[in-house]
Amino acid sequence: MKILGYIFSFFSLLLVAGAIYVGYLFTSLDTQDYVFKEYNPPLTTQIFDRNGKLVANIFEQHRFYAKYNELPPRLIEALVAIEDTSFFEHNGVNIDAIFRAGLKVIKNAGKPVEGASTLTQQFIKNTELTPEKTITRKIREALLAYKIETLLTKEQILERYLNFIFFGHGYYGIKTAAQGYFHKNLSELSLKEIAMLVGIPKAPSSYDPTKHLDLSIARANNVLTRMYSLGWISKSDYDSAMKEVPKIYNDTLTQNTAPYVVDEVMKQLGSSIKDLKTGGYKITLNIDLDVQEMAQNALKFGYDEIIKRDKDANLSTLNGAMVVVNHQSGDVLALVGGVDYEKSNYNRATQSMRQPGSSFKPFVYQTAINLGYSPMSEIADISRIFSGGDKVWKPKNDGGKFLGLITLKEALTRSRNLATINLALDIGLDVLYSKLMEFGFKDIPPNLSIVLGSFGISPLEYSKFYTMFGNYGLIKEPQIIRQVQDKDSKVIMKFDSSEHRVSNPEQSFLVLDMMRNVVESGTGRNAKVKGIDIAGKTGTTNKNVDAWFCGITPEIEALIWYGNDNNKPMRYTESGSRTAAPVFREFLTQYIEKFPNTTKKFSIPNGVYRGTYKGQSAYYTDKSPLPRKNINFNESEILF
Repeated sequence: MKILGYIFSFFSLLLVAGAIYVGYLFTSLDTQDYVFKEYNPPLTTQIFDRNGKLVANIFEQHRFYAKYNELPPRLIEALVAIEDTSFFEHNGVNIDAIFRAGLKVIKNAGKPVEGASTLTQQFIKNTELTPEKTITRKIREALLAYKIETLLTKEQILERYLNFIFFGHGYYGIKTAAQGYFHKNLSELSLKEIAMLVGIPKAPSSYDPTKHLDLSIARANNVLTRMYSLGWISKSDYDSAMKEVPKIYNDTLTQNTAPYVVDEVMKQLGSSIKDLKTGGYKITLNIDLDVQEMAQNALKFGYDEIIKRDKDANLSTLNGAMVVVNHQSGDVLALVGGVDYEKSNYNRATQSMRQPGSSFKPFVYQTAINLGYSPMSEIADISRIFSGGDKVWKPKNDGGKFLGLITLKEALTRSRNLATINLALDIGLDVLYSKLMEFGFKDIPPNLSIVLGSFGISPLEYSKFYTMFGNYGLIKEPQIIRQVQDKDSKVIMKFDSSEHRVSNPEQSFLVLDMMRNVVESGTGRNAKVKGIDIAGKTGTTNKNVDAWFCGITPEIEALIWYGNDNNKPMRYTESGSRTAAPVFREFLTQYIEKFPNTTKKFSIPNGVYRGTYKGQSAYYTDKSPLPRKNINFNESEILF
C-alpha cells in the first residue's frame, strides 16, 4: 500500500508540476497581436497597362487577399471536411482528436502520428512557431490556439488561414492559387477544383498539379469522398466531380510581359513606396501592351536586318532601344530597352546616354524659325575650318560635296551638316545655346559641335523634346505611370504630364512641315508609310556609332536607336536612314492595322499661309515671311 501511495503522490506532484508549467507557458505567451487582430501578410503588387491588361506581378510572397465573404461555402466545407471536421465546435484544441492520436502513438510504439492539429493550430504553427517537434512547442501551440479562439471568430480564423497558407508553385493564399492554377476567381471554381486546392497545403510540393497532376487529383478525390461520407454533397455532385479533370495552367509567377517597363516603374516608385513588393498596390500604366509588342517586334526586326547585312556584327554588344509616346498627352505607350531582356536587362531606353547626331538638327532649325527665319531662307552649304589652340575642326557633309546656297528646308531635308553649322553661326552661338537651354536641354556643350548632336541623352529623355514638333510648340513630359492605388483601391498617387510652351503653333508647324519633307523626299524616305503624314529626322554619329530615327505622326512619335553598348562603330553602311528608319515603317504599319482610325493628316494652325517662292509652294507666317525676292502669292492658297 505504501508503494501505491508513493506512486500516487509522485503522479500527483507530476500533474501539479505539469499544471504549473502549462500555466507558466500560458502567462508567458509572446504573441504577435497583428497576426490575430490586424493581420497584414505580404501581398502581391500588380502592374496593369492602360487597358487593364496585366503587365506583371511583383512580390516577396505571391499572395492576393480574399475576404471571408469571397470564400465560397463549398470551399469552407471542403476544407473543414478534410482537415478539421469539428472546427466549428471546438475551442481551438480538439481533445478527442488528441486522445485518438495518443492511442495511435501507443499502438505505434511511441512513433509520432499526424492528425491531432486543428485548423487553428495549423494556423498558429505556420505564423507563430518554429517547425521543431517538441513537447514544449506542441503545448505552446495548443495554448495559443485556445487564446486565438478568444480573440477571433471562426470566420476570421478561416480567412487568415486560407490567405496565409502555401499552395505550392509559389502561390500563397487560396485566391492566388485559384487564379494561378485555374485562371479563375474563387466564385468560378468547380467542386473538383475546390477539392484540389484544399488538398494541396498538406504537402504542397507533392500535390502541386503542375508537377504531379495524378497525385493532386487522387488527393482531391479523397476530399470529395470525405465530403460525401459526411453527407455534405449529393451523389450526383460526387459522381460528376470525381470524373472531372480540370485544366491546369503552369504560369510563371511574375507574368512579366514588359520587363524593361517594369524595371523602370520599380525605379520610379521604389524610393517613395517602401513596401512596393509587399503592399498589394495596383499600378496602372500609360503603356499599351499591344503597342509594346509592336515596338518589341519592330526593334527585333531592325536588329535582325543589321545582322543579315553584317556577318561580323558583335552580337554581345549590338543592341537597340525604342520609345513610343502619344505626344498630345505625354503618355508613354511603349518602352523597349533592348532586343532581348533575358540576354541583357540593361535598359538602353532610360539609362544609355547616346549622341543624337543629326536627329538634333530640327531644334536648331526651330530656333531659327522662332527668330524669324523662313523655311525658304537661304544659307551657305560651304566648308569652313575652325581652329582653337592646337585643335582644328573641319566638319563635312555626308559624301563630302557642297551645294552652295540652299534653303533651310532643303538643308534639313538632306541633313546638310555644313549648312546647319553656318545657320548656327548666322544665329549666333550664344543665342542658339540660350534658346536650346530654354527648351529644357541640359548638359549640352556650349560650342558648335552641339549643332551635330555631340552630347549624350537617353531615348526616353529625348522623346520629351520631340513632343514639341507634333504638339506644335508644346513640350509634354513623357509619363509611364498613370496612377497607384493601395490595397483598398484608394488612389494614392497620380501622375500628370507637365508641359511648357517653347514656340507658337504656327512657327512649330513650319519646322514640322520641313521634317515631313525629310520623310517624303529626304534622308527619312525609308520610314514612309502610304496614306499617313509622317515627319521625322534621321541621325548618324561619327563612324556610325549611333543610328537614330525620330518619327512623328499626327498622334504619336517613335524614337528608335541602334548601336553597340561599348560605343564601338557599327558597319559603315549602318545609318539612321538605312538602319532605324525602316523600323519606324515596320512599327507604324502594325500600328495602323491595329488602330485604323488613327489621325492621318497634320492639322494646319491659324496664321499659317501658303505661297510660291522660286516656283516652289511654301508655307510661311507673319513672323517668318517668305523672302522678298521672286515671291508670287496665290491668294486662293492663303490658309487661315
